[in-house]
This record gives sequence, structure tokens and C-alpha cells, in this order.
Amino acid sequence: MTELSGLQIFKYLPAAKKAEHTNCKECGCPTCMAYALKLAKHQIGIDKCSYLPDDLKEIFIQSSKQPQKTVEIKGVKIGGENVLYRHEKTFINKTAIAVVIDMAKPDWKEKYNRVKNFEIKRVNEFLKVDLIVTQNGKLPNCITYDELKKLPLKEIVDEEFSKTSEELIAIRTKAVLEKDENFSNPVYVYFKHTQDLNLLCAKASFYICKYANMFVFEDFDEAVMTTLMTLRQNIFTDPQKPLQVESKIYEFNNPDENSLIFMTTNFALTFYAVANELESLPVPSYLIVTPADGMSVLTAWSAEKFTAQMVAKTLKKLDFASRVKNRKIIIPGLLAHMKEELEEEIKDFEIVVGTIEAFAISDFVKNLDINLE
Repeated sequence: MTELSGLQIFKYLPAAKKAEHTNCKECGCPTCMAYALKLAKHQIGIDKCSYLPDDLKEIFIQSSKQPQKTVEIKGVKIGGENVLYRHEKTFINKTAIAVVIDMAKPDWKEKYNRVKNFEIKRVNEFLKVDLIVTQNGKLPNCITYDELKKLPLKEIVDEEFSKTSEELIAIRTKAVLEKDENFSNPVYVYFKHTQDLNLLCAKASFYICKYANMFVFEDFDEAVMTTLMTLRQNIFTDPQKPLQVESKIYEFNNPDENSLIFMTTNFALTFYAVANELESLPVPSYLIVTPADGMSVLTAWSAEKFTAQMVAKTLKKLDFASRVKNRKIIIPGLLAHMKEELEEEIKDFEIVVGTIEAFAISDFVKNLDINLE
């Protein structure tokens, strides 16, 4: 049973039935609809309305149960999910990645050091293995496999893809839709040693989406980990809070006072698309990243998060004009209509309309007839 919406709750209230005590305000809300909407968001107590029917109270309490428990392991939280699809609300705790270190094997120290030192940076986030599970011994800040087995978790040993995937989906469905407490424990998938790392990566990628709370790998491969962590970051990003980078001046290829100057918003995907192109240019450049709540260029403009006044304020704050002699800023092609407005607001610079797509920057620069002196 999913959580009740405000409209579903309202149907039980006096105002919906046009009964006595309609919009009585005794709950502190101006209308029954306002109360229903607040109750759906758990912003007000169910006891505030004296006229709720008993059947609604029972349904509300049942629907408000947390579908899946949250379990913390050495500071790593797993579980706590309450939806099947992230667009319904959001996913809460990312699929944790654990690696087994068997201390009975002669090369365990080498593997341990590889796991501990593995780290990648993507979209302003450092990604690493979340947990180390030891066998035949103990290590600081690690958990033994025997200790792991004693936690309120469900283990699925991956042997056959269809069986594992069906079980993962069935467990999450029972937990979320039926609020069945028999299926409320977080689930981890245990991957035994395999020679087929491509298949391992493919299966784990699917299980991230549906619906493993944690992986425990006997194998450790940097390429597999990088792939899974990249996918996981995308899946577990809150769709209501876009990934964004810091608003500042970024430098590529050791720019000087005469180098090219580009501008974009702080939407992470836009930034990295542009940054990759600027890194590969044969000339140095600056990239001015403006604050836009993580919105893409056109979205930021339409939401008034990218305005001429905001750009002028950003340049003044960064004191950029004093750093360069070049007085030409290249803006995204999607903002061509802002050229005159920007030039009117930003007296120190001329605006040059650039490309719509990042991949075209290289050809744009080759054909750029611009005097940087």
C-alpha cells in the first residue's frame, strides 16, 4: 500500500461529504482540503481532526509504515527505501558496494590496499568502496562476514540472473506496495568469484536499478567499480536536486590574460560536456560558471536563474575583469537572444555567441575570427 495523497485523504473528510463540521477549522487549518494536504505530507497529526472516520485512521496508519528498514553498517546506511521508482519521490540510500578480503589468501594485503586506495572523482563527488568484509580474520573499521550475516538483512547469493532479479523485484514490491513486514529487511547480493567480469558488471548494473541495497563482491576490479559507481551516482541523484558544480572561474591549459573566455551554468552535465571540450583544445581558455541552482542553460534562462544582472554580479564578485585583457566572452548559442542585453549590463566585455552543442566548440574555435590582443 502506497502512501495516501491529499486528495485520497480529503475524500474521507466532512467537506468532501458535505457533512456537518465541514471546514470547521478546529484542526488549525482553514479548510478540510488544507488539512488533508498537510496530513499527506506528515506536517500535521492525524489526531488534530476530531471527525476522521475510523477506517481512514486505519488506512493512514498502515500506509504510513516505513516499507523498508534502514540498517547502518560501520557508518554506511542501506535500505530505507519507500518507492519503486525514483520519480515518485526519490531513492534514499545508494546501493552500497562492499568487497570481501579473505585473509587466508596469500595476496590479501595487496588486494586490501587496492580496495582502500581506490577512489574516483565524478561531478564533485569522491566515490570509493563503502565497506570491506573480511573472512578468516578481522581488520579495523571492517566487518566480518559472520557479523554481516547476523544483521537484519536478506542475502541473495547471485547464481542465475533471472532468479536473482525476480527475487529482488518481488521483495521490493512486497515491501513498498503491500507494506509486508516479512520483506522489510534491506537486501544485499553476494557475488562469488567469476572469470567473466563483463557479465558481472552487466548483472550488477541491473541490480542497482532493481533493487539491491548492497553488493558484496569477492572480486575487485577497478574498471567494474568505476562503471557501477558512475551508474549508481546517476540513479541515486535526487531528480528534484540536479547535480551541480561550484560557481567560479575554471582554467584549462594554463590560460593567461589573453586567453579565450567561455561561459555556462553550474549544471554538472553541461559543465563537464564543455570542460571536456576545452581541455582538448590546442589553446588555453577560461570557463566562467554562473550559479543557476544546477539548471541547464535554457532552463536557467526560462526560470530567470540566468540573467544579465546575475552575470554582471558574478563577474564583479570574481573580479574577473582585472585578471584579463581579453574583452570577449563566448556564451552558449542557446542564449544568442541575450547578446545585446548582456552587453548593455556588462560594460567591460563584448559578447560573442558560441555553439549550441558542446561537441562543436573545437570547430568553432578553429573558425573563430577574433582579435584577442
